[in-house]
Amino acid sequence: MEKEIIIFRGITKRFPPDILANDRVSFAVEKGTIHVVLGENGAGKTTLMNILYGIHQPDEGSILLRGREVRITSPRVAIELGIGMVHQHFRLIPNHRVWENVILGFPRAPRFFPAARAREMVRNLSQEYGLDVDPDAYVWQLSAGEQQRVEILKTLLRKAEILILDEPTSVLTPSDAEKLFSVLQKMKEEGRTCLFITHKFSEVREVGDRITILRKGRVVETVAKGEADFESLATMMVGEKVSLFLEKPLVTPGEPLLQVEDLWVLDDRGFPRVQGVSLTLREGEIVGVAGVVGNGQRELAEALAGLRTPLRGRVFLKGNDLTGSSPRNVREAGLGYVPEDRRMSLIGDLTVEENLILRDYQEPLFRRGTFLDWKRVREYAENVITAYRIVPPLPRLPVRLLSGGNRQRVALAQALVSRPQVLVVANPTVGLDILATGFIHRLLLSLQEEGVGILLISGDLDEILTLSDRILVLYRGTIVGERERPKSGWTEEDRREIGMMMGGVTEEHLVVGK
Repeated sequence: MEKEIIIFRGITKRFPPDILANDRVSFAVEKGTIHVVLGENGAGKTTLMNILYGIHQPDEGSILLRGREVRITSPRVAIELGIGMVHQHFRLIPNHRVWENVILGFPRAPRFFPAARAREMVRNLSQEYGLDVDPDAYVWQLSAGEQQRVEILKTLLRKAEILILDEPTSVLTPSDAEKLFSVLQKMKEEGRTCLFITHKFSEVREVGDRITILRKGRVVETVAKGEADFESLATMMVGEKVSLFLEKPLVTPGEPLLQVEDLWVLDDRGFPRVQGVSLTLREGEIVGVAGVVGNGQRELAEALAGLRTPLRGRVFLKGNDLTGSSPRNVREAGLGYVPEDRRMSLIGDLTVEENLILRDYQEPLFRRGTFLDWKRVREYAENVITAYRIVPPLPRLPVRLLSGGNRQRVALAQALVSRPQVLVVANPTVGLDILATGFIHRLLLSLQEEGVGILLISGDLDEILTLSDRILVLYRGTIVGERERPKSGWTEEDRREIGMMMGGVTEEHLVVGK
């Protein structure tokens, strides 16, 4: 049997107007291995995987599968060839049950597929691979980790020999990530092959057998596990020496800035999503709110920012009651908000300079009488572009043409125009590469040094541990635990316990367990 199950030969893909996403990409993937694909945002990783899955067609080059050249014209063709893909954003129907989602699109399913047989198939596969999930549960009832298991079950049911995973741990707790790695190891032992896209270097060491590094659409190198340390991989990714170390100084927080008392907030369906949350944020303090996506983080942040009216409870900023205030009043009172979804704060068709003043265009700084002073706006935008290293440095460029990392820099700069005393920021580095992540982390630390209180809401436990002075764990809308940063720094035991609390284990149970 061929050792190399996939060979990419000179794959080139261009997108209009003049974006070269993949530039003569060539490398091989061995059968029965986990092959990691690393690269910055915009390096061409997802484009290459979408070509392998039939979503895009290459402009040049070819793919050899099991020793013969194939033309993968659609995802259906990819599935028939034994290729499955779990996208970063799951492709499930929330109002359908697990077994219905798994069977949907199954090529060998008759028009009227027996529900009992479908449940049995899902249950058997779940038990075989340790993918614990209830076949009769609705998808909307599942955690992010459980939804990912459903996606993997779909590929297994279709007999996929090759599994593509795009940023698979971005919404998982550490324990869910460990379960995923166990599943991948079992698939590997069965001779299946996995292509694993990630930004997290710890995962390279955890799961990767071989690593291909892409930079600006080109292959830099393919190395075996253990042949390169993290700093070498980072340098290959970005083309210059990169330090992965971020010094987090010990701080002495000042006076209370933000106080939340017994806050209850409804979600979009009218159910209580935030239930009795109370917290305090002080001057020059970073408080991390750890939790898996979907446990009330969005509703909490929107209630603080004035975008969602609380059911009950109080929000105070420097002693002033802001409960139920409008977003503009909240911002003028001194609270800035950066949502995870950049589409909530940025308008793609507007330029960089227009987006930067979108919330504060009425400020005297940007006006000449009743009209905008575009000269001042341009000067301000140019200064921000330089300070935040926004690329390309074009104030009149539409924001939609920027990479994810550069859009996030614009969103942060937009929130900081009014120099807020409190910054609420949600998942600020999700999906970003190492350079963009490092820049944003250093920016948040510099704001902390200036006395800004930062409420950091993130599902990335590494990010929470790196930046936070104090950590609150949110599970199903309730704070189930709190930890203060030790003088000697966080330990592996802290990490384990916080990860368990993110999965629903309360602090009381942890104490009993000891």
